[in-house]
Amino acid sequence: MTSQKPIFEAARHAARNLALRSDEQISSLLRHVADAVDRNAAEILEANSRDLSRMAEDNPMRDRLQLTPERISDITSDMRSVASLPSPLGRVLSSTVRPNGMKIDKVSVPFGVIGVVYEARPNVTLDIFSLCLKAGSACLLKGGSEAYNTNECIVTLLRDTLIQQGWDEATVTLMPVSHEATTEMLNAVGYVDLVIPRGSKKLIEYVRDTARVPVIETGAGVCHTYFHESGDIKKGRDIVFNAKTRRVSVCNALDTLVIDRSRLDALVEICSQLATKNVTIYADDEAYAVLYGKYPHLCHATESDFGREWLDYKMSIA
Repeated sequence: MTSQKPIFEAARHAARNLALRSDEQISSLLRHVADAVDRNAAEILEANSRDLSRMAEDNPMRDRLQLTPERISDITSDMRSVASLPSPLGRVLSSTVRPNGMKIDKVSVPFGVIGVVYEARPNVTLDIFSLCLKAGSACLLKGGSEAYNTNECIVTLLRDTLIQQGWDEATVTLMPVSHEATTEMLNAVGYVDLVIPRGSKKLIEYVRDTARVPVIETGAGVCHTYFHESGDIKKGRDIVFNAKTRRVSVCNALDTLVIDRSRLDALVEICSQLATKNVTIYADDEAYAVLYGKYPHLCHATESDFGREWLDYKMSIA
């Protein structure tokens, strides 16, 4: 296996150079990058189409993977918004004076090098770069193999823009797709200051259990809606339908509906619109008894059907 140490050393060097940049320079670079992404949208979409061609048409993860002209426009708009934010660096967070007269300030500083492990969402590549740059840190990106062509195209564009603007291209680096490269990054003590896993529960647990560098553990994305005993049936129906079906592949899509036992009589109406999208419902015994014969895509829930992220036209009810 080829060692990734040269990549880590280059990122560390870039982080030191980045620490010398002003907020004006950082914001200006972000705007240049956003312009470059807009100009090269067709090239990014072509790379994205190659990734999409390797994924089944009926795979709900396609929506996460797919970029469109509208989505790219939204991404670059977000980048410009990040550029306009006040700098998080150099802020005095607290100040105290010790009995001997020594003044101690707590001041926000960059982490240095941030590694981010994520799945098949190429929009995240630009999100991470924007946020890390604004916070004064270089980034190592480990995206999912399903999006490799898209990520490679985007990161090549980022590095070309960095060079054109007189920056160190190692400010952003796309890691190799291999599992070994990920493990090496998670153990790069002295080079990587922080790792953030962004994705499934399985991914987060792997990073947390493997890493020897500090980790910020994010949530696993299991989303619940609770229908209260005083809930309005029409509002409940519309909220559940929107939360489940608007985009099933996103981490804030509905996974489990919890309904107050006293309102089980409303369950058929609350679930009625879900049938138009062929949503499969995994219901516990009480909910199943109410929905049986009145909802077409119904299954008995097992214990494993709760506390899970579906990322599909499926949900559980308790």
